Amino acid sequence: MRPSRANSKPNGDAHRASRGGSARSNGSRSTPNHSTEIRAIRACSLDVPVLLLNKHYMALRVITARRAFTLLCKELAEVVHVEGEPTEATFSNYDFAQWVEVSALQHEIEPAAHDWVRTVRLSIAVPRVIRLLGYDRLPRVQVRLSRRTIFERDGHQCQYCKRYFRGGDLSLDHVLPRARGGGDSWENLVAACIRCNAAKGDRTPSEAGMPLARAPKRPAPDSVLHGWRESRGGERFEAWGMFLPKGR
Repeated sequence: MRPSRANSKPNGDAHRASRGGSARSNGSRSTPNHSTEIRAIRACSLDVPVLLLNKHYMALRVITARRAFTLLCKELAEVVHVEGEPTEATFSNYDFAQWVEVSALQHEIEPAAHDWVRTVRLSIAVPRVIRLLGYDRLPRVQVRLSRRTIFERDGHQCQYCKRYFRGGDLSLDHVLPRARGGGDSWENLVAACIRCNAAKGDRTPSEAGMPLARAPKRPAPDSVLHGWRESRGGERFEAWGMFLPKGR
């Protein structure tokens, strides 16, 4: 059953008052636009994963907060903010200007419930879910083999030392080395941290004494999304469950 949709429009007077207050606090200087603010965000905050939906609320893929804020600033997407217990959750929809206002309130009442990006003027909560406004295609039946999808399939976890890493600290490893005939396939590629990849070298996992965390295989169409959610864990990504296929 589709969850109820809460009223997404903030109070108009509060919206105008907020904008007016910002202008007065800056004196005669013009208020920076949202694109300027986003460029000031700390890079480390922009790596947080965000679930991307098409306009029919079908999960498409996981993107970074950097890409999510770009889509929001260009008015190509809106925030879908889930509230309440999983069994009784509702969601509200906000454009970027509205989300900035909601973030100010969230920062006061429950700052620990969000990841935050900070600009010169304010703090903005990283949305967990955003929805494209003009894209209605359904997810592909097959997941395309790529560096990104291998990392997502493995939950950004090194398959040798079992630790979690950011994408920039991971590499692709051929289980059967290419020098010994190993090819590029779902069954022969795994995520590995740089140290483990170098330690394994041109050996198989058994030869190197480095067993894999799990046997690599082609992921189901929705498993990459579930893998992201499970690898990050915690209540912060429970919002994804409303939009992911059930039965896993």
